[in-house]
Amino acid sequence: QLQLVESGGGLVRPGGSLRLSCAAPGFTFDYYTFGWFRQAPGKEREEFSCISSGGIANYADSVKGRFTLSRDNAKNTVFLQMNSLKPEDTGTYYCAAVKLVDRCIKWDDMDYWGKGTLVTVSS
Repeated sequence: QLQLVESGGGLVRPGGSLRLSCAAPGFTFDYYTFGWFRQAPGKEREEFSCISSGGIANYADSVKGRFTLSRDNAKNTVFLQMNSLKPEDTGTYYCAAVKLVDRCIKWDDMDYWGKGTLVTVSS
């Protein structure tokens, strides 16, 4: 069974950086668009970034200029570099994937979802 596995979360001070990974072993990786979502305690899930099969990344205004999404097709892994982190970036971060859809789509329309990794930004 295909699974997405996120890693790299942790506790970081405001202004710090983290690099999240989303591994997709066994996927025909090139065919998939990957989305990143996050959910803070007591808040709705937010889609903030995605990267198409062609490597085009999109970002929500809330993370634009601070987060960078990339993919390594040889490693079947997507990387999310997060810089200048703020307390409001705190939440559980999820990776999701959809096959043969070359644009950002909603969480419910994805084909596969990871279990998430917790990011806490606090001094």
